[in-house]
Amino acid sequence: MKYVVIGNGVAGVTAAQSIVRAEPGTEVHVFDAEPYAYYRRPLLWEFIAGQIEQDALYYRPSTWYTERGIHLHLGTQVTRLDPATHRCALADGSPVEYGRLLLATGGRPFIPPCRETDKEGVFTLRTLDDALAINRYAQKVSTAVVVGGGLLGLETARALRTAGLDTTVVEFFPHLLPRQLDAEGAQVLQSLLEEQGLRTITGARTEGVVGDGTAAGIQLQDGDVIAGELVLFSTGIHSEVTLARSAGLEINRGIVVNDQLQTSAEDIFTAGDAAEFEGQIYGIIPPAIEQARVAAANMVAPGSVTYGGTLPATTLKVAGAELTSLGECVVDDRGDKYVQLRHVDAAAGRYRKLVLKEGHIVGAILLNDGGHVRPITQLVRQNVNVSAHAGQLLDDDFDLKSLLR
Repeated sequence: MKYVVIGNGVAGVTAAQSIVRAEPGTEVHVFDAEPYAYYRRPLLWEFIAGQIEQDALYYRPSTWYTERGIHLHLGTQVTRLDPATHRCALADGSPVEYGRLLLATGGRPFIPPCRETDKEGVFTLRTLDDALAINRYAQKVSTAVVVGGGLLGLETARALRTAGLDTTVVEFFPHLLPRQLDAEGAQVLQSLLEEQGLRTITGARTEGVVGDGTAAGIQLQDGDVIAGELVLFSTGIHSEVTLARSAGLEINRGIVVNDQLQTSAEDIFTAGDAAEFEGQIYGIIPPAIEQARVAAANMVAPGSVTYGGTLPATTLKVAGAELTSLGECVVDDRGDKYVQLRHVDAAAGRYRKLVLKEGHIVGAILLNDGGHVRPITQLVRQNVNVSAHAGQLLDDDFDLKSLLR
């Protein structure tokens, strides 16, 4: 069997490793349009901040692939995929046959409709080349504005501030990290960020980039102009489905997969930011790794493993703040479906929130409260009924571990 993996990000490299472990000596080819061996995208902001060198980004050097018998093809873009003939084609027209194939094409940055985003000095951050370009440009300017107050936006804004740029974050939603924090927790985080010299503006729509050919800032819907010689859009990603769509695979927002991570074509699988499972695209690393392992297992032995989804969990460390968000942490306050328990210690920059549904913890927000991350995560995973102790769960001296099975 010849296996082909398109994409050398975390999903692609995890799948390739899983395949050769399950079937030693088999033929595995990994194709990626980027010229770099696997690097850790979550560390790109540290690279921009000058906290690490480029070499520290690489986690899988080229020799790692060779030692495992994986054929790595860097700077090689797959431009066409034909499920009927089990062939794909490279940019130079070369054909590649496969027995089973994994699409780990990831995502591409999304920029909301705005005027004049093609000016010099406007960036997105997804690849190492993006980070290198931002680094070069940052050396020539003194101000930056980051559009988007999500995980990557805040991390990159902090990196630019660390690199010496006067930096402002502009978020469309009423508070920062709208997917990971509620309003109360976001206020605690915002105060911490502002203490570190990072300006934040929330509830603001960006209308366009201003400047004469070169970015000078952004204009908001209310007419205000926020100065920034470097403008970074960190406004989410869209699944990269171009190749899959041209091949006739079922597409919704992402490449639709079943519980074996199989697409609508029998011998083509998908994992990571490109995959849509039961209407959800996770867009974070833990599900990408889990999906890649399940996909690889089913590529080697069809039907051997099923995927039931991943508990969403994200961790952010920025400006001295440590945030963990788990599961259904941001829910509708209306009705009685959920019980939300909160503890705020603004002076210490600490916030703890638990979301209960039918007596079970289904979500949590822990800001600067790392000691409770593990037991709460386990309580969520084990689906423990904690209703009898609801009044004690937020007490610092209550032993959450005592509730574990």
